[in-house]
Amino acid sequence: MSAVVVFCTTGSKEEAESIAADLVKSKTAACCNILSGINSIYFWEGEVCNDSEYLLIIKTSQDALEMVTRRIGELHSYDLPEIIAMPIIGGSDEYIKWVENNSGGE
Repeated sequence: MSAVVVFCTTGSKEEAESIAADLVKSKTAACCNILSGINSIYFWEGEVCNDSEYLLIIKTSQDALEMVTRRIGELHSYDLPEIIAMPIIGGSDEYIKWVENNSGGE
């Protein structure tokens, strides 16, 4: 299986929706979910920060991961956006094949 899940946080719903729409329209990702109401506590520039964020859960293929990473970097407002990919090791074979077939770019 070559499908992966990518996590990316944003500071606004609008930014999350914009990134998700770009990735899906370009067929770089098969599907994106946006979760609201998350709270992120992290260390940044010498301080502990506590911010409300939105979490993008991006389903894509391993082959498209570099494009997803690059595109998020181009669109994101953060200096260092969270972009973390994890392999999908199991699940619905039909769904995973759909992800793989719909996330290689146009």
